[in-house]
Amino acid sequence: MMDVSFTYFWQQVTSNPALAITVLLTLGVIFVNGWTDAPNAIATCVTTRCLNARTAIMLSAAFNFMGVLIMTHINSAVASTISGMVDFGGDTQNALIALCAALFSIVVYSVMAARVGIPTSESHSLIAGLTGAAIAIQNGVGGINMDEWVKVLYGLVLSLALGFLSGWCICKLLTIVCAGMNRRKTNAFFRVAQIFGAAAMSFMHGAQDGQKFIGVLFLGMAFCNGQSSVAGVIIPTWLMLLCSVVMGLGTSVGGEKIIKSVGMDMVKLEKYQGFSSDIAAAFCLLLSSVGGIPVSTTHTKTSAIMGVGAVKRLSAINFSVVKEMMLTWVFTFPGCGLISFVMAKLFMAIF
Repeated sequence: MMDVSFTYFWQQVTSNPALAITVLLTLGVIFVNGWTDAPNAIATCVTTRCLNARTAIMLSAAFNFMGVLIMTHINSAVASTISGMVDFGGDTQNALIALCAALFSIVVYSVMAARVGIPTSESHSLIAGLTGAAIAIQNGVGGINMDEWVKVLYGLVLSLALGFLSGWCICKLLTIVCAGMNRRKTNAFFRVAQIFGAAAMSFMHGAQDGQKFIGVLFLGMAFCNGQSSVAGVIIPTWLMLLCSVVMGLGTSVGGEKIIKSVGMDMVKLEKYQGFSSDIAAAFCLLLSSVGGIPVSTTHTKTSAIMGVGAVKRLSAINFSVVKEMMLTWVFTFPGCGLISFVMAKLFMAIF
């Protein structure tokens, strides 16, 4: 039986350097995720002037915290998918070293992209990093569990297609319902409604991305227990709480460049449009989380904003910004995967 108590975990961290590095890197990635990815959840709320940036960031931090903690208690399917996506083999010490390499690649790639204000997809960075490390340790694609990995492809289609369609449908419905209403009154309503939408989006961001990294940390714990998988083991509450706190702290740092890039540069939004994109993205993330499908919150929010913008006219979307984001996403898999592969080989050779 795998020991998942905090006491045992702490003993292993203080006595096993590989696990200590894994934990530090995982918490670092969670912090970076809160810093660089969570601002997408509140970008529209800030740019439509429903909340100032600092207030919105603190709101997002609180709901990210709750999203990780509450949703993982209710449904931890995404964490299970991440944990079972790759097979690092029976040598658990080498597996732990390879896991370090995967996490290192995520930090490097995410920070580089964030410095120029481009929204990163830590979800895809994580998946690419794990995949690259698994290929390195198994010397081939035999370490990839395609039954689980294929959910990544489902998630890519779901986030893009459903995000766009949901954004378009919700925004179109609101334009029809509110067509004959007083504009000042509807603006007052959507000012409050958009704060709710930002909170919902932040909650679901925590639920999706928090679970991904809980899955990684849980896998590291299994390796220290001499087990190559976490199948059938229940995630301990203290682990959920730890990841929740770190993501909340990361979110509180902010991400003004990303807020501007997502909320202003791509498409100019009014309050009802901002509300539509937030609710549409939160809905897509909820469906994905319940189904255990890891998706990019950046993909989902961006496609929802595009759908909202398309209600008026396609020219309302700044496609140069969309193209820049898409190129970043396209480079994530080979970029992180290659860094992870090389670092895994190097780490295993050294240690």
